[in-house]
Amino acid sequence: MTKHIVVVAGNIGVGKTSLTERIGSRLGWWTGYESVTDNPYLADFYGDMRSWSFHLQIFFLGHRADQYLEAVHDPRSAILDRSIFEDFHIFARALHHMGDLAERDYLAYRRLFDLVVQSLPRPNLLIYLKAPVNVLMDRIRRRARNMETGITPDYLTLLDSFYDEWLGAYDTCPVITIRTDDLDYVHQQKHLDTVVSRIQDKLAGKEVMEFQE
Repeated sequence: MTKHIVVVAGNIGVGKTSLTERIGSRLGWWTGYESVTDNPYLADFYGDMRSWSFHLQIFFLGHRADQYLEAVHDPRSAILDRSIFEDFHIFARALHHMGDLAERDYLAYRRLFDLVVQSLPRPNLLIYLKAPVNVLMDRIRRRARNMETGITPDYLTLLDSFYDEWLGAYDTCPVITIRTDDLDYVHQQKHLDTVVSRIQDKLAGKEVMEFQE
């Protein structure tokens, strides 16, 4: 049976963890999740982003690289609920853009990021989850995580623009884009079936062509 590495990307609140859990359970894949509850820098970062942004980004880079290698070495196919690529192309870039990551730290981080990513095998598929900012804000409010109370529509809109730019030039592996405001794979079994089928077809190299009269 062919082993695959699949990474899930997308804005905050878009449904990455929910999809990862369900794909892992359905297909028996190894699953990897973002370090939140055991992250030693996150609370300090949200208290003072400018002082702790570099530390947080370094921690996430090491955590995600280690997790990615664990996924590679596990005999099962694997799905990870955020890609290592987003660390630089989305979040470090956003911190730099907002003035919370100094230029020298940003450049130092980028050099390290490039070295780490170049040493990793390419994933077989990237699943990009997308939803409008108002939907993301509603989901973030409903899950009510204390650390996310400062997230604003403007910040999510900025991240969204960086995702569009990054994926417009992304050529590391095939990409599936899924609108999570249209598909409810958490509560609708047929929606999850559709997503699973689309992932399996993409990994098998099948392209679905639809004709509309």
